[in-house]
Amino acid sequence: MYNRELQSVIKDKCFRHKAILILGARQVGKTTLLKQFMKEQIDEVIYLNCDEPLTVSMLANRNLSQLQMLIGRAKIVVIDEAQKVDNIGLTLKMMVDNFPDVQVIATGSSAFELRNRLNEPLTGRKYEYQLYPISTKELFKTAGYVEVNRQLESRLIYGSYPDIMTHGSEAHELLNSLTDSYLYKDILTSDNLRKPELLNKLVRALAFQVGSEVSYNELAQTIGSDSKTVERYIELLEKSFIIFRLHGLSHNLRNELKKAKKIYFYDNGVRNAVIQQFAPLDMRNDVGALWENFFIAERIKFNHYRQHYCNIYFWRTKSQQEIDYIEENNGTFDVFEMKWNPKNANVSIPASFLKAYSVTNTTVVTPENYLDYLL
Repeated sequence: MYNRELQSVIKDKCFRHKAILILGARQVGKTTLLKQFMKEQIDEVIYLNCDEPLTVSMLANRNLSQLQMLIGRAKIVVIDEAQKVDNIGLTLKMMVDNFPDVQVIATGSSAFELRNRLNEPLTGRKYEYQLYPISTKELFKTAGYVEVNRQLESRLIYGSYPDIMTHGSEAHELLNSLTDSYLYKDILTSDNLRKPELLNKLVRALAFQVGSEVSYNELAQTIGSDSKTVERYIELLEKSFIIFRLHGLSHNLRNELKKAKKIYFYDNGVRNAVIQQFAPLDMRNDVGALWENFFIAERIKFNHYRQHYCNIYFWRTKSQQEIDYIEENNGTFDVFEMKWNPKNANVSIPASFLKAYSVTNTTVVTPENYLDYLL
């Protein structure tokens, strides 16, 4: 079992008169995290699984006296898969407002469903966190430095979902099951999704374009659709924690690409499963893209778990000058270039960028030094 970074965060945020929300993709380990958290509590805990219709019915009722009977003497109420309860935000608001000595913790695998039902009722009443596939720091804390290095190639190919890392010999089969049965479930049950076959085509097209600038119009032509549908599906994929977007940084220079965007996967294994490419690294022509996707996703995990909030970008000009990844914090910029081969680590940052922006650090990230930025 992996020591998850959010466990200490949740413990620290308890009993501050706010609900704690944990969002994340299916199979990412939310239920396991909650059960491990509950084991460590000395206060009485009630666990409500919203996969059970009776639980959903009780929570949807929102009768204060019935909620009181449901909670009983419990000091911690854990609600798993909360997005399955109609108007769950109002129920959680009632709990927070009427039971100040009770800590409510809720999880959801579908951000676009859960957030839509939570934001207004729980304004000022919640802490919200995202649980990702296993991070490099979590692997390091659980298994140590040697294991982190030993598993690097496997994580670039098969990703970092807990079940995949625990059952490495079955990684290929488990990833296929994950992408076929679980990952898109929330999207496919959405009333707004009328052509699920387009979703599969789009995810496949995005997988082939990791690390490259994407155009909604070109993607639409590729999958036989229109740009508005592509944009809508990409938003759903992002809100379901499958992909994330990087926008081009454009503050100062006239020749910067202002509407540029790249799309990455939160997990390399999901990306590779979509296109059925599990060959070893020395037999692939996409190692650079895998390395770039891996490091940026890991950096996002690292910043989120230590509650370091920053804007993230890439940078490109019309003359094809480019920077892979940028973090902006309070007007200063940390610049990262990713190179799989350390022999190619001599990269110079364009002088025009250094002149236009207040750059704090510039780093070329390779397998030899990447842990310096993830631990």
